[in-house]
Amino acid sequence: MQTLALFDLDNTLLTGDSEVLWADFLVSRGLLGDCFAQRNADMDRRYHAGEAAPGEFCEFFASTFEGRSPAEWSPTRAAFMNEVISPRIPDAARELVQQHRDRGDLLVLTSATSRFLVELTAGELGFEHVIATELEVLANGRFAGRTRDVLNMREGKVMRLRNWLAARDDTTDGVDAQLARAFFYSDSINDLPLLLVVGQPVVVDPDARLAVEAQQRHWPVLRLARGLPSSSS
Repeated sequence: MQTLALFDLDNTLLTGDSEVLWADFLVSRGLLGDCFAQRNADMDRRYHAGEAAPGEFCEFFASTFEGRSPAEWSPTRAAFMNEVISPRIPDAARELVQQHRDRGDLLVLTSATSRFLVELTAGELGFEHVIATELEVLANGRFAGRTRDVLNMREGKVMRLRNWLAARDDTTDGVDAQLARAFFYSDSINDLPLLLVVGQPVVVDPDARLAVEAQQRHWPVLRLARGLPSSSS
C-alpha cells in the first residue's frame, strides 16, 4: 500500500490564507465593498485565534461567490491564481511535496477552503486528490453563497478523510491502518484533530497554540524558507 501524505494548504504550503487573500483581491478589483476588507481581517484574526466557529468562518467566505456561476468566476479566479497565489507558494513547499511524490506516496491536499478556490492551486502543486469544503450551487447554476455537506475543517477533516478513504475502490488496507502510517503537514491548531489520528504528524511554521502542542507531544517542527515579492498583496 502507498503511504498517505496529507497536506494542509493555507499557511502550510501557501504563505497566507487563500480565502482571506481572495476577499482582499475582490476588494482591490471593486467586486466587494471597502468595508469588507476590515471584516475580512477580523475574521482572519478570529479564525487563527480559534474564536471563529467553523460554520461562521466558512459561510463568511462562501458568501463572496454568491450570485455568479463557476464559469463567470473563472477569469477572476485565474487572475487571482496568477497574480496572488502562485508567488506565495515557496520553492521549499514545492520541494516538500515533490519529496513525497518521489517516494511514491499517495498525495492528498486537504483544505478548509472551498474546492472551487483551491483546485487551481492543487493542480499547480500536482495534487490529483483534493478534499475541501464544498460550495452550494443553485438550480440556475450560480453559487448560493453557502457551503454544503460536512465542512472540511477541524473534526470535519477527519470525517471527510475517513469517508474518502473508505470509498476508494483500490483500497485493500483498513482506514485505521492507513492513517497509522500517514504523514500530515499543517500549521494550524484547527488541524489538531487530524494531527492526532495520523502516525506521522509534522507541524509547519506552526501558530502559537500548535507550537505548544508540538513541543508537548514531541512532534517534528518544519520551518520552510519563505519569501514574497514586494508586489504581493
